[in-house]
Amino acid sequence: MAMGKNALNWQVVAREGEARAGLLQTRRALVETPVFMPVGTAGTVKGMRFESLESPELDARIILGNTYHLWLRPGAEVIRACGGLHRFTSWERALLTDSGGFQVWSLGALRKLREEGVEFRSHVDGSARFLSPEVSMEVQAALGSEIVMAFDECAPGEASHEEARVSLELTARWAARSRRRFDELQREAEGFGDAGRTPEHHPAVNGEQALFGIVQGAAHADLRRESLARTVEVGFDGYAIGGLSVGEEKPVMYDTIEMLAPLMPTDRPRYLMGVGTPEDLLEAVARGVDMFDCVLPTRNARTGQAFTARGKLNIKNARWTTDTRPLDSSCACSVCRRHSRAYLRHLYTTGEMLGGMLLTHHNLAFFLDTMRRVRQAIRSGDFTRFRREFLERYRSGVE
Repeated sequence: MAMGKNALNWQVVAREGEARAGLLQTRRALVETPVFMPVGTAGTVKGMRFESLESPELDARIILGNTYHLWLRPGAEVIRACGGLHRFTSWERALLTDSGGFQVWSLGALRKLREEGVEFRSHVDGSARFLSPEVSMEVQAALGSEIVMAFDECAPGEASHEEARVSLELTARWAARSRRRFDELQREAEGFGDAGRTPEHHPAVNGEQALFGIVQGAAHADLRRESLARTVEVGFDGYAIGGLSVGEEKPVMYDTIEMLAPLMPTDRPRYLMGVGTPEDLLEAVARGVDMFDCVLPTRNARTGQAFTARGKLNIKNARWTTDTRPLDSSCACSVCRRHSRAYLRHLYTTGEMLGGMLLTHHNLAFFLDTMRRVRQAIRSGDFTRFRREFLERYRSGVE
């Protein structure tokens, strides 16, 4: 099932039902799947040093960068001049960059959508900006990520059939334009620093960036199938499910994944964008998804929420004022080994920055360890039992 000497080398090593465990070789890291990818919006996973992410405790092999935010600040030219995002940030493992499509979509009425691309005002300085498939590919080439995302148009979860149809058609045309410009950039080795082809890569891959296509269609099964067929026709190194967790009900999201994932190419990784909670991760893995990202573990930590084996814990709650127990007695992370709920609550309620940092560390440790256990369960043929017991305990409530 290997893809050969391409931008990525991908193989499935174990299955249980639709759930898959795999190995994804990028030019900088071997990524075990299913994988959760921490989100590094502006070149940093908020509140985390790379040393912690690289440590055996967390061992994050791949993180995200945000094309929209990095393009606006510090700018593609700055990052290119510094040799690409890896050298600029000192992150030497794998990077996936989004296309900027979702962030532009989230601007709503502040954007002007047309065939060529999207006009909008920068939230940083109010300047007029224009983002297109070609510009997105050029920015991501300057960033030099291992995995590049095609530029797409995201329809909201409650979009009507006609609205989703219009979005699908535009996404399909933009996918073809993304593919053309991406291929041109991979052939143009000069002027892109660490991007495009690079001699610094694993011998199993060819040193190019990889490009993933994105399937849209909102909650309409026929449009999702059509979008998938048209995206596969263009041809990509991996395929992402976009436009979920944007307002639709959870059962709709799960039904969409269950219908769509088995239809996706079996010899390419499958990526569910922007999802999600621990329950979402396990339910999507059970339906055949390999890759995930979400801001929840970092964003929620900054608002005082910890994820534990028994569900979410709000550290602001007065009941923890003198509680000397760790956040999660079953968690082996350095935060749970050392600090009490009472101390963490004190840090948070007094506005100490360390409070958010420690909660972030714990939350990422919980998400990454959960996916590590998921992979082990699939490989041992025990995923069905693991999923059932994990969800029963997670839904039981914090004590």
